[in-house]
Amino acid sequence: MVAGKSPPRKPLLLNGTLETLTKLVNEFNEAKLDPNVDVVIAPPAIYIIPLQKLARKEISVAAQNAHQLASGAYTGEISLHQLKDLNLPWVILGHSERRTLFHESDELIATKTAASLKVGIDVIFCIGENLEERETNKTTEVVTRQLAALAAVISEADWKHIVVAYEPVWAIGTGKVATPQQAQDTHADIRKYLASKVSQKVADETRIIYGGSVAAKNAKELASCPDIDGFLVGGASLKPEFVEIINANSAAKL
Repeated sequence: MVAGKSPPRKPLLLNGTLETLTKLVNEFNEAKLDPNVDVVIAPPAIYIIPLQKLARKEISVAAQNAHQLASGAYTGEISLHQLKDLNLPWVILGHSERRTLFHESDELIATKTAASLKVGIDVIFCIGENLEERETNKTTEVVTRQLAALAAVISEADWKHIVVAYEPVWAIGTGKVATPQQAQDTHADIRKYLASKVSQKVADETRIIYGGSVAAKNAKELASCPDIDGFLVGGASLKPEFVEIINANSAAKL
């Protein structure tokens, strides 16, 4: 880890039924977890309240998405103000599936993020390139464009409420994973962008986590990279190996 930084955050995306998720969170509660790691779970919206009540105090709960406006005729949406009513500390915004399947633009995601910070909810801000962009060497161009949209609408002080999640779209749920060097290189580029366009302080202090087929078998090596501060975990969070992933940071130091 980068010296002087706060503990890394490892959000876990949870999908399933209330029964299966209750069982899983009970396992989380009983597991021995690295005390230097912040664990954030993100269940489907309808299960936020029961799992928030169930999770032990060291485990925070996040929403997987939210609408940027406080009220209006937006049937089916959940507002940031409603999440704040639940005392939810985190929301995930800009996940690749929101960008691709729901056509959320860089500007919309940035607007959502700024609105979330105004309400008092910290943001796991997702960025990443698709396979074509990776193969045409546009990765840095894509992630810096996505970051630039956010930098245009928040202040330097706001960045302390942001965790950047780099998730190469081509590696999500495919079994493919960026090599540790590929991931490290992009994380370093993200940090370089923050240093040049925001401030060195923000670059040094912002957590940048990796998401993309993270599993127990690759977590330790990824965690050993200097600019990778944690993970955004999908399918592997529904398996017993989740504990190994959460504890990968301490394992990488052995």
